[in-house]
Amino acid sequence: MLVQLRTYTLVAGAGPDWERVFVDHIRPIRESLGFTVPAAWSDPEADRFTWLMAFAGDRAAWDAADAAFHASPARRALAPDPAGLIVSIETRFVQWVG
Repeated sequence: MLVQLRTYTLVAGAGPDWERVFVDHIRPIRESLGFTVPAAWSDPEADRFTWLMAFAGDRAAWDAADAAFHASPARRALAPDPAGLIVSIETRFVQWVG
């Protein structure tokens, strides 16, 4: 299983709006494509949102599912575009320990 740690720096004060979009739209769309979200955290004081995204497949399958997410009609229909709530994104693949 592949697991990616994703940390978003949000526009100042955008945390509640991002969390609503994430819970109501982003997460369900990702899950419909085979991803799971084992955990997500908000750090309002730092305007950060951190989450784990997992996928039971190899990197090529991950990349295909990720591309399908970005091209999906459900993702493209989100207005305003939630990317406007994000200043920067840091991602890295991580491994479970223990």
